[in-house]
Amino acid sequence: MKSTIVHSDIQDIYLRLDALYSLDNWWQAESKLEVILGSILTQNTSWKNVEHSISNIKSAHAMNMNKLINMDTRSIRRLISPSGFYNQKTNTIKGILIAIKNKYGNIENMSKINTEELHEFLLNLKGIGNETADSILLYAFNKPVFVIDAYTKRIMSRIYGINQKIEYNDLQGIFVDSLQCNPKFYKQMHAYFVELAKNNCTKNNPKCNGCVLNSICNHANLQKNNYS
Repeated sequence: MKSTIVHSDIQDIYLRLDALYSLDNWWQAESKLEVILGSILTQNTSWKNVEHSISNIKSAHAMNMNKLINMDTRSIRRLISPSGFYNQKTNTIKGILIAIKNKYGNIENMSKINTEELHEFLLNLKGIGNETADSILLYAFNKPVFVIDAYTKRIMSRIYGINQKIEYNDLQGIFVDSLQCNPKFYKQMHAYFVELAKNNCTKNNPKCNGCVLNSICNHANLQKNNYS
């Protein structure tokens, strides 16, 4: 699949979406800790639910690494309950914050660590997979990694017919090879895909007619042929 998608294809997608959305600072988190928590909480839930959980944490004046480490698990579960899977996510939050404190002292010190070491550190933690690790690296520490999520897989499957079960690293490599190795571009492209998936390329009944990518999309072309 990698050989059938050339750099200019991805660059064309980027330019079309950039002209439509022009998004900057899409994830308006107030701290690196907030990004870390959001990356964990968003697993298997909607962002609206995550916002409720983040708001609960802030209202409890608990947006602090040491406070969360020392807080009893029942209290954390209550604060993050809108995001679901709160037992699992509480354990993940506790685990990652304790690991950060033990290895790096605090979150800010992690900014000085190279991407490869941070990536390995995060992936070795229970409850942290590729998407969560890369979201933390990109949005908390501004590291040049491209995040692959369900929206990205859906859009790429419709445009190019790729299998949505494609390996994470294989799909990620297409974007890394095609875009400038720059966190700004990676953040923008990821944000554009999220917006496109919400507005046009929805899971069911996608709105192909109003999509800026319909002229290069296999799925949109099939829809046109079916109605012609």
